[in-house]
Amino acid sequence: MKLYNALTQSIETFAPQKELITIYVCGITPYDTTHLGHAFTYTAFDVLIRYLEHLNYQVRYVQNVTDIDDDILRKASEVGEDWQTLGNRWTVHFIEDMQTLNVRPPDHFPRATDVISAIIEAVQKLLAAGVAYEAGGNVYFHIAAWPEYGKLSHIPRDDMLAIANERGNKPDDPYKRHPLDFVLWQAQAPGEPAWPSPWGPGRPGWHIECSTMSTNLLGSTIDLHGGGADLIFPHHESEIAQAECAIGQRPFVRFWLHTAMVEYQGEKMSKSLGNLVMIRDLLKEWSPDALRLYLASHHYRSSWSYNLEGLERAERLAQKLKAALTAAGGAGPVRDSASTQTAFTQAMEQDLDTPTALAELGQLAEKVVTAAQAGQNVQSIQATLRALGQIFGLRLVAQKPEERVSAGWNEHLKRFT
Repeated sequence: MKLYNALTQSIETFAPQKELITIYVCGITPYDTTHLGHAFTYTAFDVLIRYLEHLNYQVRYVQNVTDIDDDILRKASEVGEDWQTLGNRWTVHFIEDMQTLNVRPPDHFPRATDVISAIIEAVQKLLAAGVAYEAGGNVYFHIAAWPEYGKLSHIPRDDMLAIANERGNKPDDPYKRHPLDFVLWQAQAPGEPAWPSPWGPGRPGWHIECSTMSTNLLGSTIDLHGGGADLIFPHHESEIAQAECAIGQRPFVRFWLHTAMVEYQGEKMSKSLGNLVMIRDLLKEWSPDALRLYLASHHYRSSWSYNLEGLERAERLAQKLKAALTAAGGAGPVRDSASTQTAFTQAMEQDLDTPTALAELGQLAEKVVTAAQAGQNVQSIQATLRALGQIFGLRLVAQKPEERVSAGWNEHLKRFT
């Protein structure tokens, strides 16, 4: 299987380093979820994981919840709600959306606040390694001490500051040695939640949360790490610096995968712009299968813009697939689907080319209906259609999500209700 690796900026052959494939995907900051951009990311990785499992690989998948950071505290203040109550409420909302979309649950779904002690330990290792410093009750990563900073994003050092500032960096922090230095541990501000630490009460920085959770649950070298393309810098760039300095293991991640941005009326869909298209609203008009097909009709690395025409096509395809699975054939010769399976596999193996794979699925459905009308035995070809559809998380003729989807997410749900 070939996948695009953002670290090398090239398509490479992916081969598991062990029998178990480890995958970490950066999760939600639980407020204003689940929008179409969220769904694009998590369904894209769902398709990848389902395909690997279809090939009989074992996968251990971790997706986190960023339940404490500047954004969620700001949102809680805006709406006058306790930050934990807000986070739990929106996490429940997200889980319900994932269940409806039939998304395979992660094997681990940790909150950042679950691993505070491990984060403190990681920060101490970075201080001991000489790449971090303490000032004013804060601890910072000093990027000048890590010359490789930038190897993932490939952004020139002189261009980094402007981008980092757009994404939460505070360049005027008087305790910083350099405007690009990023916080590992943040001293408590008045009214904010805090945890005890060697540097005084405070809370973790955003980047250290993910590198700690991922290595704790998946080991020092992870096969696949992903998220939206907007996380490449500074988040994933900083994760690499932290993990490779603290653990001393290289590489921290073998393959970096990122989903492209979803646009609405020519602009990136984002919370800050307030132009979100919410999954819960779309599900009032469109079937879960239509939404899964609509999302998968776009290649995970290609930006695209929300439009109704695409949803209408996806709904028609969903109905076509269902009609094929309910078509009653005869006792004639068995219709063979080997050529379709080969073409489908070739598409999926080529950097997860889901649009081409879906086209093969649609053609297979047409073959089923034609063969059934001709009195042919279509049971085996229908079984193939069902199996390939499941790679896309389609319910098809089932009325409910898969049992493992409902049960797995329900188990995670207990911690947020």
